[in-house]
Amino acid sequence: MSVAHHAGPAAARGRLYRAGDYPGFVPGPDGVVAGDLFLLPDDPAVLNRIDEYEECAAHFPQPWEYRRERLTVHAGDGPVQAWAYVYARDVSALQWIESGDFLR
Repeated sequence: MSVAHHAGPAAARGRLYRAGDYPGFVPGPDGVVAGDLFLLPDDPAVLNRIDEYEECAAHFPQPWEYRRERLTVHAGDGPVQAWAYVYARDVSALQWIESGDFLR
């Protein structure tokens, strides 16, 4: 049984980069990045499990590739505060995805 419920598309200010076969999101004033908003239960164990998957739990050696950060995203009902996994490494050698949509 899934604990995450899809709430719909959302967008955040920033840039998206290709970090191998997966995206790296960097928040900022330039650009808009497309994504999806999921509703999760208010349970620290759920976020801890996602931190494990993203390898940014406390026991993983630093520097981490991602960090969990709360930011404002824009969904169908307007702005909302949400957790996002932000790319935490240097992006200067990565390909910028100008469309802001990794799947496009």
